[in-house]
Amino acid sequence: MAFISDSLSRIKASATIAISQKAREMQAQGRNVIALSSGQPDFDTPENIKQAAYAAIARGETKYTAVAGITELREAIVAKFKRENQLDYSVAQTIVSNGGKQVIANALMATINPGDEVIVPAPYWVSYPELVSLFGGVPVFVPTARATGYKLRPEDLEAAITPRTKWLMFNSPCNPSGAAYTRAELEALAEVVKRHPHVWILSDDIYEHLVYDGFTFTTPAQVAPELYDRTLTMNGVSKAYAMTGWRIGYAAGPQQLVKAMEKIQGQVTSGPSSVSQWAALEALSGPQDYIHTSRKVFEERRNLVVSLLNDAEGIDCPVPEGAFYVFPSCERLIGKRTEAGKVIETDEDFVSALLEAEGVALVHGSAFGQGPNFRLSYADATERLREACTRVQRFCATLR
Repeated sequence: MAFISDSLSRIKASATIAISQKAREMQAQGRNVIALSSGQPDFDTPENIKQAAYAAIARGETKYTAVAGITELREAIVAKFKRENQLDYSVAQTIVSNGGKQVIANALMATINPGDEVIVPAPYWVSYPELVSLFGGVPVFVPTARATGYKLRPEDLEAAITPRTKWLMFNSPCNPSGAAYTRAELEALAEVVKRHPHVWILSDDIYEHLVYDGFTFTTPAQVAPELYDRTLTMNGVSKAYAMTGWRIGYAAGPQQLVKAMEKIQGQVTSGPSSVSQWAALEALSGPQDYIHTSRKVFEERRNLVVSLLNDAEGIDCPVPEGAFYVFPSCERLIGKRTEAGKVIETDEDFVSALLEAEGVALVHGSAFGQGPNFRLSYADATERLREACTRVQRFCATLR
C-alpha cells in the first residue's frame, strides 16, 4: 500500500503478541488453552503500591507531569541505582518512560543514523532488532550456543564490531534464555568494548531481581567504571513488582543522551501516567518484601518446569539462571510426524502443532533468532504449569 511509509516494511509484528492473541481467540471459541507465551507475572501488584496509587488520585495527582518524570520518582531512581548497583547518577541523568520499550526506542531514535550497526546477541528479545531496523539501523546478530549457556563470548563480540557499530544491546538475565552473566563474564566483555571507543552499551536490566540459586546480579557500568560514560542502563517496575500494565520504565546514563531522549519523548508521548509514576515511587522506595517472596516462587516453578520438560521425549531443557523463561531445544523432534500426519520441520511447526493438539501456547525460538527452540514463560500458577508440561509430554510422545 503506497500510503504506508517505507520504514514500516522493515519491521515485523511481535511474535509473542501474535501468539498470545491467537491463544485468546481460541479461548473465546471455547478451547481450553494454557497460554505461556507472554512475559507477565501472574501475581497481583503489591497492596502498598496500589494504595500509593489510590492516594495519588485522592490528592489530585492526575495532571500532566514533566516529560522526564516527576522529581520524586527520579530521585528514587537515583537512590535505587546507588543502593542496588553502586552507580552514582544525578536526577538530570535519569528519565521515566511509558514502559521499558519506550526507553529503548527513545535511545535508538536519538542515536541511530541510516546504516549504523547495533550488535544483538541471539537469542534476543523480539523487539530489539525491529526497533533498530525501524530507525534505519542494521541489527548485527551474534549467535550464542547452549554449550556456553547462551552467553555472548568476548571473541564473538570482538569479531562483530566494525567502524559502523554504535550500540551493543545487552540483556542479563536474558529474555528468552534466562542466561545471566557473572561479574567475570561481564568484565571480559567490557574489556572488548573498552578497545572500541565508538561502541556504547544499552544494558536492559529489567529482570535484575529475578535471579536464582544465590546468583549475584551485576550490570556493565558497575563492573567497568571506564564505560560509565558510554552506557545507558535501563530498568523498570513491570517484572520485579508485577506492574506490567502500569507502563513505567526508566533509565540512567550520560546527560546529553538523556536530554535527547527527553526531547523525543516530549514530542511522541510527553510524560508517563502521573498515577503510575506515584505507584512506581512506592515500588522503588517502599518495602521490598514482595521481591524476595515472588523470587522464591519463581525459582520453585523454574525447577518444576525444567524437570517436567526434560521428561518429555525429544526435549532438552537447560536450567536458566534468571528471568522467568525456559528456552528448551526441540531439535530431536525435527523431522517427526504428528498424529494428524504433519511433519515437524521447524520449531514454529512444533509450537503450532502443540497449540492445535493440546492447547498450550508457547513461542518458537526462531522468533528470538535461535532455533530449533521454544520459549515457555513460567510466570503462571504452578498447577497450570504442571498441566501445561504434562500436555507437552503427551504431545511429544505421539510424534513418530
